[in-house]
Formats: sequence, C-alpha cells, structure tokens
Amino acid sequence: MSLALIVTITLVMGVIFVNGWTDAPNAIATAVSTRVLKPNVAIGIAVVMNFLGALVMTMFNAQVAETISNIVSFDGQGIAAAQVALAASLFSIVVWSVAAWYFGIPTSESHALIAGLTGSAMALGGLGAVNGSEWTKVLIGLVVSTIFGFGGGYLIAKLIAWAFQWVPRRNANKVFTWGQAISAAANAFLHGAQDGQKFMGVFMLGLFYNGLVEKSGNGFVIPIWVMALCSITMGVGTSIGGMKIIKSVGMDMVKLETYQGFSADLSAAICLLLASMFGIPVSTTHTKTTAIMGVGASKRMSSVDWSIVKEMVLAWVLTFPGCGAIAFIMAKVFVAIF
Repeated sequence: MSLALIVTITLVMGVIFVNGWTDAPNAIATAVSTRVLKPNVAIGIAVVMNFLGALVMTMFNAQVAETISNIVSFDGQGIAAAQVALAASLFSIVVWSVAAWYFGIPTSESHALIAGLTGSAMALGGLGAVNGSEWTKVLIGLVVSTIFGFGGGYLIAKLIAWAFQWVPRRNANKVFTWGQAISAAANAFLHGAQDGQKFMGVFMLGLFYNGLVEKSGNGFVIPIWVMALCSITMGVGTSIGGMKIIKSVGMDMVKLETYQGFSADLSAAICLLLASMFGIPVSTTHTKTTAIMGVGASKRMSSVDWSIVKEMVLAWVLTFPGCGAIAFIMAKVFVAIF
C-alpha cells in the first residue's frame, strides 16, 4: 500500500469522523431541546440511524455519491499531483470543520466538502477542473433546502397548531412526543444517507487516483466494505461529540415546544428524503436549521434569536470561499513540497 493511499484514506476517515462529530448532532438537536429524548439516548439513536442511513440508502440509490465523485477533476497535472491535491482538500475540510465546532457554529460539512474539492481541483486545472452541470445540483440543493426547510417548517407548524387547537395539551403532547422521537430518528437516518454518500464519493476518488478502482459509466460501483467502513466511522464520530452543536441548533436559536420540534424534524426529513432520491447533495445542517427558523417564525418572528441565525448564515456564506481558498493554497503548497 502506497504512502499516498494511506494518507488519503486516513484523511477521508478523519473527515467522516469529524462529520459525525460536528454535523450529525443536528438531526437530534430539537428532540433534545424539547426534552423528548435525553442527550445520551438521542446520541445513541443518532449513531445507529446514521450508520443505517449511510449503508442502506447507498445500496439502493447512490446518486449523491455519484454527483460528488464527478463534481471536479484532479487530472490537471498527473496522478501524483491529483493524489496530493485530493489530500489537501480533505485536510482543509478537517481544519474548517474543527474550527466551526470549537466556536459552536453548525457550519455545513457538505458545503465544506464541496468547497474543499473545488478549491484543490482548481489549483491543478483552473475553472476547467470544475464540472458545471454537477455544481448546478449543489446550487439547486442550496435553494431547495432553504425554501423547503423554512417553508415546510412554517406551514407544518401552522397546520398542526390549527388541527390540534381544540385537543387538550396533555393529549397532544403525547402524540408529538412519539412523533418527534420517530422523526428525529428519521432525520439521523437521512443525515447518514446524504452525508455518508458524499464521503463515500470522496473515498472512491481516493481509491481511483491510487489506481485501485475504475469508473463504471458516470460513477463508481461502491463496494460493501467501503459502505460499512464509512458508516461505522461516522457513527463513532457521532458518539463522541455533539453537545455544542445541539445547544446552538436546538436550544439557543429558538425555544421550541414539542409540536414545533416535531414540525421542524418532519419538514427537514421530507426535504432530505426528496433530495436523496433525486441525487441532489444538500446540506443537512442548512435544511434542519432553516426548518427550525420556519417553525419559530410561524408563531412570531421575535421567537427566533436572529443573532444566532446571523452567525449561522455568516458561516454558510464564508464556507465556500473560505474552505475553498484554504484547499487551493494547501494544494499548491502540497504539490510543491511533495
């Protein structure tokens, strides 16, 4: 096994681990904030469902992984340079994501991944290294997750408030407690389905540029051992960290009642499921947080702590140029050194 392959696999595993550590907790944040689930129980559910989502969805529909593996080309300066540039992109993602976790900002691992790959590929081949048609899916996903997340959260919360207005609160809360526990598990499953596939796509790129696999048509045939390894790594990452992100997403931004938490989880789950089915890579963080904003706004705009929202939006806006620039510079430096 070559040194380049060892470094690439190590970095891919590091990125997947950090994703489980910093991003996966978004799926269960609302269920913890409404006290439907205790933190340890919620994290346990997230671990299992992230693993199953990444494994099961990839077996049936790997379009998201295919999109990521085709979004850029590292062929600009040969195989050796491609190996080094891919490693640089993964390194930049880890740096960006850990910094976001340290400050408790739920920045998107998906956006960081796409920005890192794009920046390092451009360091080798300029704009020609970017596949415009696949990048269009990213932009579509950004718009769709915002509209469906916020709009879905707003409409579902309004509909539930109207439908249950004459139901005694105690009885309604029993329904929403069970509903939110189930929808939180569904969110964790779909997080694994979306983000697990994204990183499997990167893993396959690493194997490809080290000559261990070949492309089949427009993508790769992902081996079961790759699915299992990526799924397990994400689950381990989820089990270790998460409370900082849970606090930012589920507790600080909006004070949620049980029915509101259920509304946010249901809206996010529907959006993630549709995106996964159509192979559109969306940010699970972006989808979940906009759903929570929509739910808060359905009651009154002042229910949302807009200062927290501004921090999150700033993080999303800075991720593409910030992480992309780090990857671009690191790719240039790594190629020059190695």
